[in-house]
Amino acid sequence: MSFVEIAITDELMDGSMKMATVEGREILLARVGDNYYSADNRCPHMGGNLSQGKLEGTVVTCPRHHSQFDLTDGHVIRWTDWSGIKLSLGKALKSPRPLKMHEVKVEGNKILVDVK
Repeated sequence: MSFVEIAITDELMDGSMKMATVEGREILLARVGDNYYSADNRCPHMGGNLSQGKLEGTVVTCPRHHSQFDLTDGHVIRWTDWSGIKLSLGKALKSPRPLKMHEVKVEGNKILVDVK
């Protein structure tokens, strides 16, 4: 594992997110209560910047097409906010994929993420 420090605990308030660049990759870091979650920052649907989206509990909503993912494991809650034929076409062109998640650990006030 290759854990990298990407923030300190005082940088994130409960219910907030931030983006960090690690080894040329955009990484999302979110805090929910005393728990920290990390995933790739770009939405697997159309590449939206998740750190600019909305966080409700452990669910992050992409600002582009409102795809939603659960940060506890990355699973897709909603692929887009489209409906009907537009949704069917969207799923056919780009099938739903979960977020790539990263393990997080806290040592003292340092937040470390495994960016494998």
